[in-house]
Amino acid sequence: MSSDDVVRLSVIGQIVRRRWRLLAVLAAVGALLGVGASLLFSPGYESASSVLLLGPRDEEEPLTEAQIAMSSVVLDRTAAALGWDVTGTGLLGSVSAEVVDGNVIQIRGSAESPDRAQQLTDRVTQEYVTFESQLVSGATDASDQVLQERRETLQQRVAETNRRIAELEGSAAPGAPTVEGAQVRAEVQRLRSTLDDALAELDDINGREQEGEAEAALSRASIVVMEPAGRPSSPAEPTLVQFIAGGTLLFFLLGVFAHLVAARADRRLRSASEIAAALGSPVVGSVDVPDVPDEPPAHDRSDGSRRWQTRMWRLVRDDQPWDAPQLPISGDGLNRDVRYRRVLTRLRGAPNTVLRLLVLVADDDATAHRAVAQLAVAAGVDGGPASVVTDRADLSRMVQAAGGSAGNSNVRLTVRSSSDPAPGMHRTVLRVIDVSAARPTVPDCGRVSGALVVLTAGTRTAWELLGIAEACADAGHQVVGAFVTNRIRPVDDRPIEPTQVDSPGASFNGKAMAGSA
Repeated sequence: MSSDDVVRLSVIGQIVRRRWRLLAVLAAVGALLGVGASLLFSPGYESASSVLLLGPRDEEEPLTEAQIAMSSVVLDRTAAALGWDVTGTGLLGSVSAEVVDGNVIQIRGSAESPDRAQQLTDRVTQEYVTFESQLVSGATDASDQVLQERRETLQQRVAETNRRIAELEGSAAPGAPTVEGAQVRAEVQRLRSTLDDALAELDDINGREQEGEAEAALSRASIVVMEPAGRPSSPAEPTLVQFIAGGTLLFFLLGVFAHLVAARADRRLRSASEIAAALGSPVVGSVDVPDVPDEPPAHDRSDGSRRWQTRMWRLVRDDQPWDAPQLPISGDGLNRDVRYRRVLTRLRGAPNTVLRLLVLVADDDATAHRAVAQLAVAAGVDGGPASVVTDRADLSRMVQAAGGSAGNSNVRLTVRSSSDPAPGMHRTVLRVIDVSAARPTVPDCGRVSGALVVLTAGTRTAWELLGIAEACADAGHQVVGAFVTNRIRPVDDRPIEPTQVDSPGASFNGKAMAGSA
């Protein structure tokens, strides 16, 4: 096995490991379609009989006999004899005839039950043998009729010739040495020759009649039912199990193939260098964000609505992009907090500098929203007070949950909406804006230090990031950097359930979670 084959097998194994839920659902759909296909296309039970054509036959004659067995006359007679409320045309899909070995014709009939399959095959065989005998008898009768008419004509000619000869021989002219006598003698000679010819032809007709009778008897005995139709004990192939197995395997392979095609056509960026080149600004940091179990995509979440979509998402939810590299977990929660603080330090530039930052997050990037909540908590811990301005209720709940799970009494963080008045001077102000990756629009937010783009690796293409950068330039904001998150499975860290918050204008300070000015 070559190295290329090993790579291909490893890729398929990676797809199965990371997309087994989706592949299982596709396999179940394929099994259900296999059941439906078996109801429509399964032959049910099949019975067969064999008919032997005796005597020497031409190569084309068995094929002709098979076509006769499938003729409309045979099928119409079969349908009438069975009385199943079906026409001969309706039996075409249930009956077949083929030459299997030399002069052996095999007739097959299929039905939904073993008894009906046997009955159908027997009836078709009987009607075929009967019709073939009728064809031979009809041909013999027609030949006999022609020969009989010819015999009567010849017998009449013989009688007339004999009568004419007798008339000529009874006159005195044949013996006279005159011209008239010579003519009579010539006429008698000609009539005798005609009489001989008619008698010879009459003898030939009698011989042919005897041969025809012998051939007819032989033809009627030349079709023998060698093997009558038997009662089938099991369904014919493909069976229901084969349909189910085929549908399951087909949809499973289609799912794997679709993943391979999608990966080949995928243009989303995953490396920091590609993201930085697309935005035209450096990547100021990256962090691993533990996944929240059973969380639907951001654009599918709503308060109490679309619950059936949520259940379906939980069934086929993907923990990670299957083709993303396995990333090592960057330590515990404390180490991740250090990464958030380092990002703020790099953006602040100098100590005690007020940082008014515009944070841009794609509206469908739930992982990036969780990272923004952690970044806000880190800003509240890092010498606060800090303020988060957002009009998104679920992001406010994420910030509250992140602040509660931090367990730090020094968290000084205010969460408010853009319509609420500013509570005062804060060392860090994060104004979080959701943008559409397809048509990004960045509002005018007054004087800010710059725009920070928070995104999850492997979710955005270069054109989408370029569109976000151009939207920032149109609004007069400079992209100061990108903060890249990596979605990972949680190991030791268990995400805290979000705390219920009535409005985005909630604020908290330390353990008491009380509002602060």
